Amino acid sequence: MADARFEDGDDKSLRLIAADADDLQVISTLVQDAVCPGSEMKWRKSQRRFAVLINRFRWEDQKVAKRIGRAAERVQSMLVFDDVLRVAAQGVQAGDTDTILSVLSISFEPAEDGAGSMILTLAGDGAIKLDVEAINVTLQDVTRPYEAPSGKSPSHPV
Repeated sequence: MADARFEDGDDKSLRLIAADADDLQVISTLVQDAVCPGSEMKWRKSQRRFAVLINRFRWEDQKVAKRIGRAAERVQSMLVFDDVLRVAAQGVQAGDTDTILSVLSISFEPAEDGAGSMILTLAGDGAIKLDVEAINVTLQDVTRPYEAPSGKSPSHPV
């Protein structure tokens, strides 16, 4: 049995679960350049859940789209962090519904007994830190893919 490849995604929706740092790296790669308004982030303290409705670029479909000449696509996805004990933000105003946030990466800083901190690094020097009991992250597409408004793939100058 072989590992999954980006090309295997094609038009299928994603539903991935991260339970360790390697899994989290896969999700981080897939949500790079995802955008969302600040109003689409919710922390349910009583449920110990932090969720974000993102518009993610479909990196897993990029090679296929280029090969057949189709425009770049995005899809709305839920990015859910469970077992969250505390949320802190830097460079992000609470309640700011006008600012569009762009995800650069998700990383994990381990502490004792599997606990640690998830760091969502955002463009423009913003960050969200989630203190968690364990890595427990879900990424699930919730809409059909749509043509990216720019029609292009995100790019990052070196």
